[in-house]
Amino acid sequence: MTDESIIIKIADKTEAELIAELSRQTFYDSFEMYNTKENMNKFMNGQFTKEALMAEVGAAGNIFLLAYLAGEALGYARMHKGENPQELGDVSAIEIARIYAVQKEIGKGVGRLLMERCIEMAKEKNEKVIWLGVWEHNPRAIAFYLKWGFEKFGEHPFMLGDDRQTD
Repeated sequence: MTDESIIIKIADKTEAELIAELSRQTFYDSFEMYNTKENMNKFMNGQFTKEALMAEVGAAGNIFLLAYLAGEALGYARMHKGENPQELGDVSAIEIARIYAVQKEIGKGVGRLLMERCIEMAKEKNEKVIWLGVWEHNPRAIAFYLKWGFEKFGEHPFMLGDDRQTD
């Protein structure tokens, strides 16, 4: 696989089901080993349902990117223009709300290409800040974001089922 063969495209509503399936698969694959089955099920069947995820595609403030190779979806990113964390104030900012590659593609450049496109799009939109949240117990993702120049500026809670976690 070469970078040139991976295509990053802006997704539209016709790909909502695919994005929902990728979202659920990649989230589960990334975090099920660190959480109880009960908390994963509660999250996946409550906040992270296929229907809720499909509704995000095309909703105001959301941009979804899909990474494809030979017609197969390898990963995706969700950018979100919404309310800033308090620490950022009123600066023009956009969030990288999700960036995931399917398990077998992690470490093969999919995340890098998605991040490059997210940064390009933020610049095109004249955003001054790109921010994201990452689970404090996800060292691989933290290392990836630090490599891109992201810095810790605050913390916020994330409920996974009944487990209060920190991003």
